[in-house]
Amino acid sequence: GHSSLLTKTAFFPFFFTEINDSEGHPSSSHQTLKGTSKWASSLENLLEDPEGVKRFREFLKKEFSEENVLFWLACEEFKKTQGKKQMQEKAKEIYMTFLSSKASSQVNVEGQSRLNETILETPHPLMFQKLQDQIFNLMKYDSYSRFLKSDIFLNLKKSEEQEENSPEAQTAAKRASRIYNT
Repeated sequence: GHSSLLTKTAFFPFFFTEINDSEGHPSSSHQTLKGTSKWASSLENLLEDPEGVKRFREFLKKEFSEENVLFWLACEEFKKTQGKKQMQEKAKEIYMTFLSSKASSQVNVEGQSRLNETILETPHPLMFQKLQDQIFNLMKYDSYSRFLKSDIFLNLKKSEEQEENSPEAQTAAKRASRIYNT
């Protein structure tokens, strides 16, 4: 009956439900944050913002760990996949790309050696959830905190802050920088 449906949705991270709320009905206070301040408030918010994802990927590429965020995004997509055949194909793609021992962009997750292709025969939306959570935590406690200190992030933050200032402040700043840049 209904109860099984409820438990299924309960698994989804909370930010799933918020994605569609950006149409001017803030579902919670953090919706008002924009750009870098939104990204800095939590990894969830960063991953919710396409621009944030783009910048985070740039950063991870430099760190040679871009596969982590790509895997996370692939798992998110996978959860929305309908139909057993599509799920099987997508699961196989995820497995071959990120999880198999021959994977081109292998992610480092616990229990990897026990993973094998038999899981692909009976796919279900949350089959990668544990691994996705692991990677999320890995990013959160490792690369995300470094990202917030990185030049990529800090430069964006700086240019955002400049844009927020009034035009007068901007022209003054531009003049000043022109003087110093000679």
